[in-house]
Amino acid sequence: MEKIKTYKILAVSCLLLNILIWIPNTVFAISSPFWMLSFFIAPIGIVFSALIKNYLLVTLNAIMFFSFFLLMGIGYIINSFS
Repeated sequence: MEKIKTYKILAVSCLLLNILIWIPNTVFAISSPFWMLSFFIAPIGIVFSALIKNYLLVTLNAIMFFSFFLLMGIGYIINSFS
């Protein structure tokens, strides 16, 4: 039972850390190279989420793993209209 609680805390921490990593780039428009850490942190969150069988956290961490490509695609779509 203690392992499950620890894994859940670690999975949620990875998700929140990934979100915090993207804030300077998306909200403040400051070029920060820390977004590359999402390629290392998100898989850790996916593993911990899968261990506790919380598929919502698995999905959210997977989205954060592919967040660079999603944001790049959205940026290209927005720039194509202007």
